[in-house]
Amino acid sequence: MDLSALIAQYGYAAVLAGAVFEGETVLVLAGYSAHRGYLDFAAVTGLAWLGAVAGDEFFFWLGRRHGQRVLARRPALRSRVDAALGLIERHPATIVLMMRFMWGLRMALPIAIGLGRMPAWRFAALNALSAALWAPLVAGAGWSFGALLAGHVATLHRYEHWVMAVIVAAVLLLRTALRR
Repeated sequence: MDLSALIAQYGYAAVLAGAVFEGETVLVLAGYSAHRGYLDFAAVTGLAWLGAVAGDEFFFWLGRRHGQRVLARRPALRSRVDAALGLIERHPATIVLMMRFMWGLRMALPIAIGLGRMPAWRFAALNALSAALWAPLVAGAGWSFGALLAGHVATLHRYEHWVMAVIVAAVLLLRTALRR
């Protein structure tokens, strides 16, 4: 099975799962794949929106219901949440709208917001709006990258599957190394 068939078969599931966590790399690659015709751009952005909203709602709930217990077990997360709490208290709506664009704090911020006083309905509304901005913007960057490359590199088509596989492998290795 070649990479284009794998992308067509598992691409949407990867977008949904990737968007639950910090899924910018997956979403950029999905946007590129949509440009190449392997995936549908509207489906990519819709699934990215759904995964992002669901993931942040889960982490908000986790912070609201079990935040102190989770932070006691994960000291590394505790320091990021403590740093985020100061920002959240000063600019709550802005932080929720921008949290998706703050790499490294994507899971910590909803937990921290859940620890705070923001009503769940307000978080949900701002979270949905934030994801509605994020999904097409990041997928659009992948689409634009594909259009730029297609216009300037005619031989890319022969190697694009390998390039995408190398990018995915590099990101997975880097994430594994950073976690250790």
